[in-house]
Amino acid sequence: MGVIEQIKEIIETNPIVLFMKGDPQFPQCGFSSRAVQALQASGIEFAHVDILSNPDIRSHLPQYSNWPTFPQLFVNGELIGGCDIIIELFEKGELKKITETATAKNT
Repeated sequence: MGVIEQIKEIIETNPIVLFMKGDPQFPQCGFSSRAVQALQASGIEFAHVDILSNPDIRSHLPQYSNWPTFPQLFVNGELIGGCDIIIELFEKGELKKITETATAKNT
């Protein structure tokens, strides 16, 4: 399986997935940490992929998503955005609504 196919499979099999540096318990950058905090504060369960331990995904995901930075949040197979967008959605109360729709579709 090629890297792009692997990325597609991860995104398609997880209703909510965060591609980040590190993991939720030990984020390896401030942006990933803030994104995790917003998701957790909203009570959202999500899958994650540590791009630091997956260098092929790290190098190919920006091409796949057309988004150059990390973290990257996908909900129902669609890119939501990076840290700033996640925080903005959280502050507006929209992050939980978006993710509730995702988990409802997959139950």
